[in-house]
Amino acid sequence: MRSWSIAAKLFALQLAMIVALAAIAVAWIWADARADVEHDAAAKSMAVAETMAADPFVHTALGTADPSARLQPYAEDVMSDAGVDFVTIMAPDRTRYTHRDPAQIGGKFLGNIDRALAGEPFTETYTGTLGPSVRAVVPIEDEHGDVIALVAAGVTVSNTQVALGGRIATVIAAALGMIAIGAVGAWLLSRYLRRVTWGRGAEEMSRMFAYYEGVLHSIGEGLVLQDRTGAILLYNDRAAELLGLPRRERGRDEPVPLDRLDLPPAVAEVLGREGAVVDEIAITPTHVLVIDRDVIVSRERDRDRDRGAGGRIGSVTTVRDHTQLQQLTGELATMTTLSDALRSQAHEFANRLHTIIALIELDRAADAAALASSELALSQALADRLLSAVEEPVLLALLLGKAAQASERGIAFDLDLPDRLEATSVPARDLITIVGNLIDNALDAASGTPAPRVEVSVQAATDELRIAVADSGGGPSDRERVFELGVTTKQATGHGIGLALVRQTVTRLGGRISVAGSRFEVTLPVIAAPAAAATEVSTDA
Repeated sequence: MRSWSIAAKLFALQLAMIVALAAIAVAWIWADARADVEHDAAAKSMAVAETMAADPFVHTALGTADPSARLQPYAEDVMSDAGVDFVTIMAPDRTRYTHRDPAQIGGKFLGNIDRALAGEPFTETYTGTLGPSVRAVVPIEDEHGDVIALVAAGVTVSNTQVALGGRIATVIAAALGMIAIGAVGAWLLSRYLRRVTWGRGAEEMSRMFAYYEGVLHSIGEGLVLQDRTGAILLYNDRAAELLGLPRRERGRDEPVPLDRLDLPPAVAEVLGREGAVVDEIAITPTHVLVIDRDVIVSRERDRDRDRGAGGRIGSVTTVRDHTQLQQLTGELATMTTLSDALRSQAHEFANRLHTIIALIELDRAADAAALASSELALSQALADRLLSAVEEPVLLALLLGKAAQASERGIAFDLDLPDRLEATSVPARDLITIVGNLIDNALDAASGTPAPRVEVSVQAATDELRIAVADSGGGPSDRERVFELGVTTKQATGHGIGLALVRQTVTRLGGRISVAGSRFEVTLPVIAAPAAAATEVSTDA
């Protein structure tokens, strides 16, 4: 039976139980009916025997010289009319005066008569000359109360079984009907179970559950299962970590509506949809998530559609963490900016070098020296200013690259730095995300203005770092939604994530961000890095 499906096992078990219950019912009813039949036979026999014992004709016949001559025809008439199998009238010494078989007249009565001789009528089941029978024995007393004879009347067991057989046949027919109805019900139930379990056995279902539980908890992506109403049925540990959900307790898989869970708004909006989702980006306070969602459709589409479900039974959502990928993308963009700036400067320096060489060939060495020293002074002034003021290598490299990029695009790039900006505890990747995205947005906004300009201010206090970026543009039109994912003023697609990442990073670091016109100001709590560590980092850089 191990290889049987759940439906087959349930059908066999139900059928066996129905048959067993029917057999028990038949046995119980048969025993009860048998007791009733024997009780009826004993009552009938007692009534016949008492009637005959009180009959004056019997008393008169017993006083004659040959009682059998008168009592035998009388007993035969009583047997025929009363429906009993035998009536035996006997002397106190057991000598029969009557018998169903006339040849037995004069013989000794077989059975117990002691109680009757004592004047007490009684009934019993006894095996006599006619076989087992239910009989009643009643004393015949004279006017003085003395027992002058006995009368025994009874019904053979074979006839009681005939009467019992009719009742048992009805009971068996009812039991068979009950078995048939129960079997049909069990078959219909097993057919339903076979359909919903796809014919799998209990052991197979148990193994599949163990496998699925293992897969659910071992995969690196978050997995969320929802029913057709959108309530969450199941999620794995990774999903709990990414979405800030409580750990799922085993054995508690009841659906939980979305509004009862403290989900990030961006995630709740995606999970609340009805259709499929492909590579939807949702930014939470701690993660950048990519969400994919597939709708589960039942194979019983027509039946589900009749129930109003349209074949949809739920959805499966996978959640991937792209936080580090976005950070690496930001670093790559910064490196690309530096590379483009260096390539542009190399090209520009090559043009200037050719000009200087031409001036030397034209014997205008003084002009060539003046051109070379002026360009060197302009490019070196900014580098010297940054190198003397900024000890944070990542911020130094980022500002140098953005300055070169602004110069290439023809945008004035003003820096407001303190005399000394020491290395801080702010992670390098977070600095790249915050400063890089703010300056990129400012460069894009300023590029379309008559006098493009970007101003960057970095100020350090005892326990906080303030970074402000402003441009010559008009600023965002909707300051409330500017940090939402997908909100952008650019015409091209694929934008609207930079400021959302900035807000996420600032929130995660425990800082704050504000917007005033085109000026974005970020304040971050910091802890000054040890001097040795800062020196070591600067040396490595």
